[in-house]
Amino acid sequence: MQSDTIAAIATPPGMGGIGIVRVSGEAAFSVVLPLFRRPGGEQALPPSHQLTYGRIVDPRSGEVLDEVLVAFMRRPHTYTREDVVEIQGHGGPLILRRILRLVLEHGARLAQPGEFTLRAFLNGRLDLAQAEAVMDVISARTEMGLRLAMQQLEGRVSARLRQARQAILGVLARIEASIDFPEDDIPAPRAEDLRPQMWAAQGLIEELLAGAEQGRLYRDGLRTAIIGRPNVGKSSLLNALLRSERAIVTPIAGTTRDTIEEVANLRGIPLHLIDTAGITPTEDPVEQIGIQRSRAAAESADLVLLVFDSAEDFTAQDRQVCEELQRLGFGQANDATAKGRPVVLVLNKVDRPRALPVAEVRRFWPEAPLVMTSTLTGEGLDQLEETIASLVQTGKALQSDSVLVTNLRHQEALRQAAQHLQAALATLEQGLPLDFVSIDLQAACQALGEITGETASADLLERIFSEFCIGK
Repeated sequence: MQSDTIAAIATPPGMGGIGIVRVSGEAAFSVVLPLFRRPGGEQALPPSHQLTYGRIVDPRSGEVLDEVLVAFMRRPHTYTREDVVEIQGHGGPLILRRILRLVLEHGARLAQPGEFTLRAFLNGRLDLAQAEAVMDVISARTEMGLRLAMQQLEGRVSARLRQARQAILGVLARIEASIDFPEDDIPAPRAEDLRPQMWAAQGLIEELLAGAEQGRLYRDGLRTAIIGRPNVGKSSLLNALLRSERAIVTPIAGTTRDTIEEVANLRGIPLHLIDTAGITPTEDPVEQIGIQRSRAAAESADLVLLVFDSAEDFTAQDRQVCEELQRLGFGQANDATAKGRPVVLVLNKVDRPRALPVAEVRRFWPEAPLVMTSTLTGEGLDQLEETIASLVQTGKALQSDSVLVTNLRHQEALRQAAQHLQAALATLEQGLPLDFVSIDLQAACQALGEITGETASADLLERIFSEFCIGK
């Protein structure tokens, strides 16, 4: 299938000023050139990597489909390292579909999701980690997330991985040479000769793992559920953190009957804020559905903002919410529970006289961070953001030369590599035969190779690229 010429619309669905149809493969030029008419009727292939003005014309009927700019780009200096043509037309979905259909009728086939980037990987332009970074660049929600995705796309993560893998391969080569060629009197390497390279690889892997959780947060964000009984100001808090009027706010308790999810940028981390219906006993079937969704949102959250009305007494409903969260696995805050999911207490409406006994709240959450806020005046919102940031960040500022692993798949492969490397070092220290050391070193190389693609299976490639959009 890699010998096929593929085509797809490369710009997002919808209407816009410009839309692009991308064609890649051995027959890309011969497919598009007969459909392209330049002023004066010239038919020669235009210069490579230069936009050329003309029209796309159906050669059977002579109908002009669109006025376009076309770039014919010769391999290998293209995204896929194949001949590529990009047709830039007007960005209406109907006209782009007609151009694409004409291209398909003249010899191309429709590209599969991610197939252009898959070809870039198979043709050696990108390794697998860089290919995955393409989607991270496209989907980045914050400047920091974009910066880390660009670092991965540029190969900075891959360079560290290759360095670690080469160190392990160097050890493997010395071990296997002594095992495979005994007739050449190659002496078995001593443990003290192998340790430095194994330690070097271990250090590189541990360095990448140390920042992996922070990197994942910059990429994927933090699911944050805003929980509390009705009318404590949950929707107002959502709006305040978003700096926009996203949720409807009224003095009537129970205005929110469903979950509302939006993303805020918190110090470079996408904060997935989930406004929930108040958790309270009710006979209303619609409210019951909303409360069930509130519980589900809390259960799936990384962090809960537990909101109280500081101008009212601690109620039986407040107690019920606290007990519900503890049943869901949120713990006593200082250790953030075994699941690592902390609670931040938000005492809202501090612009009014305070009536809430904090001791009652502390009975459930003695160590949880507590912030006093007013969504009406804005008091305490900066402190709340600071508190959330301190919970999810390592406290170490991200430097311009920081290299963070942002992908969960990469993180798991690094853990496997670290475990195998540790096992190999332990085997070496025990003085066991080098064959046993070699087994774990090979497994560590396999795990690192799955990140960059050297040892990735066809099933893994299919799973990764199927998540891409068509046209990329």
